[in-house]
Amino acid sequence: MNWTGFALNVVLCAVAAVVYFGVIMAVAIRIGNQSIIDIFWGPGFVLMAAVSYLASIGSGDDLGRLVVLALTAVWGLRLGVYIGNRNRGHGEDKRYTALMRHQTGSKVGFLIRKIYGLQGVLLVIVSIPVQLAMYEDGAFGVFGRIGVAVWAIGFLFEAVGDAQLAAFKKDPANEGRIMDRGLWAWTRHPNYFGDATVWFGLWLMALGHPAGLVTVFSPVVMTLLLLRFSGKALLEKGMRRRRGAAYEEYAARTSGFFPLPPRRKAA
Repeated sequence: MNWTGFALNVVLCAVAAVVYFGVIMAVAIRIGNQSIIDIFWGPGFVLMAAVSYLASIGSGDDLGRLVVLALTAVWGLRLGVYIGNRNRGHGEDKRYTALMRHQTGSKVGFLIRKIYGLQGVLLVIVSIPVQLAMYEDGAFGVFGRIGVAVWAIGFLFEAVGDAQLAAFKKDPANEGRIMDRGLWAWTRHPNYFGDATVWFGLWLMALGHPAGLVTVFSPVVMTLLLLRFSGKALLEKGMRRRRGAAYEEYAARTSGFFPLPPRRKAA
């Protein structure tokens, strides 16, 4: 294990994240739409993986490095394209509009504290297993293969769930209705469950060295973000406010996160 190379890699990824989010912030200020950062969240991890892959040339297992890069890229780029298509033509997300009403002091300083700096730190922290995996000398073994399988399950849940929801919303007959079909009948958030599962899969790929165990904080942090902060909690609060009893009935018969058979009757 090349610990010096890995330590330098973390620094390089931090610098890359500063430049990356700095450019995004400059563009967002210019067009007056801070929510474009959501589009670049997934691709940001692709950047972390690409920087790590290039910096680790001559270190680690070539097959493992390539697999981790490829799977991170597939996940991150798909997410970016999906969110970009979903948000196109809708202007700034109301969450960011509400946040900007509380601006104090310098606009740039406020944005760094509340949005871009925070996301930059999270990007580097959550991507640590991907970075570490690039420097592990052991062959891409059992844990790596299990990780690929877990990643695939998560990716399918996320991609299929997003596709089902997009098709549902596109049909005018579903106006005002709650999506409760397909994967959405088994979990209220197949996309968030899939996202978390993808990161547990990437973490498993970092277990080629015992140090990989410590990086379990990465998928845990991602899961907490999805459950407690920017994901499930915020979305469900809005759905309960807008849809009331209809959403409560859906929530009563459908698992909140982990996929489970739908209940026959609301609790």
